Order: sequence, then C-alpha cells, then structure tokens
Amino acid sequence: MPDRDELPDLEQIERDLRDRALNKQKVALDTLATVSADIAVPILARLLASSDFMQRRVAVMGLGNHLVEPSFELLAGVLKNDRDPNVTGEAANSIFDFGDRAIPLLVSLFEHTDSWLIRQSIISLLLDTDRHAEILTVAEIAIADETQSVKEVGILALGHLLTSPLQEPALALLLTLCHDPFWRNRWRAAISLQRLKNPATTAAIAQLQQDEHFRVVAAALEVANHWASQSG
Repeated sequence: MPDRDELPDLEQIERDLRDRALNKQKVALDTLATVSADIAVPILARLLASSDFMQRRVAVMGLGNHLVEPSFELLAGVLKNDRDPNVTGEAANSIFDFGDRAIPLLVSLFEHTDSWLIRQSIISLLLDTDRHAEILTVAEIAIADETQSVKEVGILALGHLLTSPLQEPALALLLTLCHDPFWRNRWRAAISLQRLKNPATTAAIAQLQQDEHFRVVAAALEVANHWASQSG
C-alpha cells in the first residue's frame, strides 16, 4: 500500500475509470486496488452513481478489490436497486468474495430476478460453496425457469447435491426429470446422475439407455461405463 505522499494521480485514475477504452479502465482499476479503501471506495462510489451502466459495472468490479464494510453496503445496494443485469451480475461476483454474509443476498437476488445471466452466475458461485440448502433452493427455482440454459444449470446443480446431505430431495427431482418431455432435460439429468450409483439411479440410467433421443442414450451409456470403470 503506497504512502499518501506516494499516491498515484487520483484525478487521472477517476478519468480513466470513466473512459471508454477498456485498457485504460483495467489499468486504473489495478492501480486503485493498491490504494487504501478509505481513498478508493469514495472514488468508486462516485462512479457507481453514473447513469452509464458500463461505468457502474467498472465501479462494482473495483469494489470487489476492497473487502471493507462500505464496499459491502454499496454492493448490497446494487443488488437491490440496479436494474441492469450486467451491473448486478458483476456485483454478485464482487460481493461473493465477502463470504457467508453475502449468500442470503445472492439467493434473494436469484429469487427476484428474471435475468438468465444473473441466475446462471449465482448458481455457478454457489456451487463453489458448501451451502447445500441454498443450492437446493436456487436449483428448484432454476428447473422451473422458462430459459432453457438456466434450467440446465439447475439440473446440474442438483447433481452436485447427490454427494451432499441433501442427496434425497435432489435425487427425487432428478429422477422426475429423467421422464421430462424435452430431451435436453433428460440428457442433463442423465449426466447429473453420474455422481451417485444406487438402485434408483442404476434403474434410471438403464431406462435412459432406451431413450428415443440419441444424445440421451449416449449420456446414459457414458454414465454406465463410468460406473463400470469405477467398480473395476
């Protein structure tokens, strides 16, 4: 951390943060990350007040470099109030670095947003944690989402839970998805079942090997082969 007498040109940094040139923004963010939070966070807060979503996105990226209470409060405000998914999605990434206290805010955002970008980002973040109850909550919402990519990420999240204390409810949902009318959901369910071999999943994979869609059959065969290699 530089001494105050050795601070970089803060006015120039602020101008570069507002610049359209990505290379200038990146250098400015990297430089600001080396400055103490009590100096950097007010600069980022001013940037966060911009009507330009790109500048707000840069601001929340910078706040993630300063894990102090003012940064957390600003990021929490973005999650609650900003309407641009590019900004809130980036804010979700930044606030995740604050640890467990950020999880309820991320789950709440997931529940209240209809943005596929934000929902997929939050699921990816939660899968790096051991917050199994929260993962199940968002996965249940995701598999009911109208956006297919969100639904598929939700199915894979259920597979993640097959090695967790919430194995039973996750497995129940996956076994139901094995009979879903859309082949992509059956395909993802087959892939997800790979994490757990028991009588129920063995029967499901055997059934999916007779599926009408070749990709589902291929996935089921791959899971069966994986299990065989593990037991061998």
